[in-house]
Amino acid sequence: MAVITQYVVVRDGVEKMTFTSKKEADAYDKMLDIADSLIPFIGNADCGLDEATTEKLAFYFATNKDDLTSLLKGAAPAKPVAQPKKAAKKADAE
Repeated sequence: MAVITQYVVVRDGVEKMTFTSKKEADAYDKMLDIADSLIPFIGNADCGLDEATTEKLAFYFATNKDDLTSLLKGAAPAKPVAQPKKAAKKADAE
C-alpha cells in the first residue's frame, strides 16, 4: 500500500485545489489571498463591471502578479505575444 501526502487548499469550506507539495499549496493560497484583496479594489473603480468579471480580473492580476508589479514600477512591458498565423493572415487581408 502506498502512502500519498496531499495538501488541500480550502476556502470557505470548499476544496479549491490539491497539491503534492506544501510549497505549491502555499503559493496557490497566497495567490487566492491576493485575488480576494483585489476584488474590492477593482470594485471601487466604478467601471460598471459585474461581480463575475471583477473576480476574473482579480484572479488574472493575482496570477500574473510579478508582471503586474513590474509594470506598476514603470518597467517596459514584456514583448507582446505573436499573433497566431490564422489571425495574422486575417489581419493582413483587412
